[in-house]
Amino acid sequence: MMAAMTRSSPFGHPFLLGFDEIEQALDRVSKAANDGYPPYNIERLPRTESEPERLRITLAVAGFTRDQLDVMLEESQLVVRGRQVDERERHFLHRGIAARQFQRAFLLADGMEVLGADLANGLLSIDLVRPEPDRIVRKIDIGARG
Repeated sequence: MMAAMTRSSPFGHPFLLGFDEIEQALDRVSKAANDGYPPYNIERLPRTESEPERLRITLAVAGFTRDQLDVMLEESQLVVRGRQVDERERHFLHRGIAARQFQRAFLLADGMEVLGADLANGLLSIDLVRPEPDRIVRKIDIGARG
């Protein structure tokens, strides 16, 4: 009889309370990381006088038009989909460029905002920013029982 393999979680420590959502997010990301299409870059763009520090995701989507691409924010995920239809009326002597579909998802941290997306020269760029959170310090009063 085979023993069931269990994976120990770093979030099982008694000092880490309420981090079960992070563990679930890591599981989703590890499952989605296997598909390599389309290739992408993620870069950090420095703060300028007119813009805050931001992240830019650039996907190589050569052959796709704006109408064939969707960029959606679904809860805490940025989802990019591409759909090309197979053109039946064209007669190819050689077909090396296939019409294909894809979906690529990026899990965003709380507070991340999508600034916009741009398609140029076969590259889809999506800019993201995380506004600086206000530092909150709050004193907790200690009550007396009994």
